[in-house]
Amino acid sequence: MSAIVGIHHFNEPPIEEHTIQKMMQALQKYPADDVRIWEGNQISLGCHAQWITPESVNEQLPYHDVKHRLAIATDAILDNREDLFEQLQVDSALRASMTDSELIVLAYRRWGIDSPQYLVGDFAFIIWDELKQYLFGARDLLGNRTLYYHHNNRHFACATVIPPLFALSGFKRQFNESWLAEFLAIPSILDSSNVQSTAYNDVFHLPPAHSFIVANGILTIRQYASLVSPVESLRLRSNEEYEEALRSVFLKAVTSKLRSRKQVGSSLSGGLDSGAVVSFAAKALQKEGKILHTYSYVPPSDFVDWTSKRRFADERPYIYETVRHVGNIADHYLDFPNRSSWSEINDWLELLETPYKCFENSFWMSGIFEEAKKQDVGVLLTGAGGNLSISWGSAIDYYAHLTKRLRLVKLKRELGQFSNQIGIEKSWLLRMIVKTAFPLLDRSSYGDLALIHPDFARESRVYERLKQRETRLPDSTSDYIKSRYYEFKDLVFPHMTGKMETQLSLRYGIWERDPTYDPRVIRFCLSVPLDQYVQNGVDRSLIRRATKGHLPDRVRLNQRYRGVQGADWIHRMMPSWRMFTDELRQLCQDSVCVRLLNIEQVKKSLAAIGESPRPDQAFDSNARFLMRSLIVYRFMKQLA
Repeated sequence: MSAIVGIHHFNEPPIEEHTIQKMMQALQKYPADDVRIWEGNQISLGCHAQWITPESVNEQLPYHDVKHRLAIATDAILDNREDLFEQLQVDSALRASMTDSELIVLAYRRWGIDSPQYLVGDFAFIIWDELKQYLFGARDLLGNRTLYYHHNNRHFACATVIPPLFALSGFKRQFNESWLAEFLAIPSILDSSNVQSTAYNDVFHLPPAHSFIVANGILTIRQYASLVSPVESLRLRSNEEYEEALRSVFLKAVTSKLRSRKQVGSSLSGGLDSGAVVSFAAKALQKEGKILHTYSYVPPSDFVDWTSKRRFADERPYIYETVRHVGNIADHYLDFPNRSSWSEINDWLELLETPYKCFENSFWMSGIFEEAKKQDVGVLLTGAGGNLSISWGSAIDYYAHLTKRLRLVKLKRELGQFSNQIGIEKSWLLRMIVKTAFPLLDRSSYGDLALIHPDFARESRVYERLKQRETRLPDSTSDYIKSRYYEFKDLVFPHMTGKMETQLSLRYGIWERDPTYDPRVIRFCLSVPLDQYVQNGVDRSLIRRATKGHLPDRVRLNQRYRGVQGADWIHRMMPSWRMFTDELRQLCQDSVCVRLLNIEQVKKSLAAIGESPRPDQAFDSNARFLMRSLIVYRFMKQLA
């Protein structure tokens, strides 16, 4: 619940005067309930605190345990407080008022550097152990909170965000060409395959599920836990037992994330994941006498939906069903007139401190936080991680898995049932299954254009590095089971979303929390047999069955229609399109971009889209390529 900073100076002379104050000044753009600094011998800690939970009100951070000679700066909300109270034998009279930072100190005193593996929640913290003369820190298992650092032979400095590190004496702000090469070379939404690198030279990121120790000037980083090891296979006697088990672990995850001294909100689409979060949260809040605020993005009134009959850009009909069925909800529908992906570029570059690729949704993501702030929301729930946890189970992928294992009798039965469920011919589905099972048989282009200049790619050897790291680029693997495993092993995607969540939460004083990405939920979902996820022609079967009664059947059983986010981004940009293309032509003349970006493709894509694009080109690879190129150009201009 804080932006934290710390600096540990190794040798004489002592820490440069006012260094910690300069680092803290870089945090002044964020709202704060309290700002404090603690300084000891060769160590300074700072906290820019936002009070989110009831226990955090009037909490003094950094916290100094004089008796045990420990000082801590925390950015944390713990979800397993009751378990920790029992394990640490905390007196029942002290539990209600005990802060999360005090609890982390108790855990450290009990388990030392192994303490992070006992913590569940979103956290990053640093502890100065005066007796042992080292600085210890950790980041949560999924990387929901961030911790950047800079280390040289004079000092070690760390911070929740990057700008405080720019305040260090002698630090030179330079962009990291190796990171940028990966950003440009990876065609998916990922920015890098390396969770430690950042967009700036000499600034590094502590990876998720890792801790560090700085002792005698030496930095040691280690992984303290893993989501995927060990995970024992869960064997229950019936479908009903699996459904009840999912409801139990998911309810625990949801309720543990409702702890807020303010109002509670949630993003809500017309789908399963956010709907499941909302249905469990609204009922739990009702017992506390609170109402759940939901926020749903909708296209502008003049947008004509161009998507196919099985897709829809406006999800309100399904959202209305969920709101009516669940109850105890104050629903908000937001169309953000006069805002677009174009209008938000500079703001998002300032927010993230790096270029980004998720431009289609950028304006409404920040817009939802702005609206939630008006309702005094302190915790904003989301179900963004559900595709890999509670609602995992693509039928096509599962049937490809059966095909490769020659389980043809089961495949035939399932395929017939699935065809009837979704109203698509078996012959068409079978072609999709074969392409998924044996992708080398499909020679079609996926349409992703390379942002990176071919010469820069060769110079940086970026594709060799990506291959060595076995980065899972789109369609590079047909094994969806391994793909899911590596998502939770490498944590590249959660790491990237954690950076975004941290920045948004600090700007608006609202903590975004995702019960579908709770480690307890993920470990449970990884333990469940495959046939629980696709069953009798129903994809995402487990969550559909487990939410019976919690969600309306129109949402719960819907396999035919899907919402499409971002379908209106070109429509919104139409008034600015001429300025957009003019700036792209300036990009083509920029001396830095000419070396880094694929200028020839920029010119080709400009010609392909033209001066009067159609709204139905929103997912055209040329249009997406142009916008991503422009975002990089703006970033490079800001660095100049």
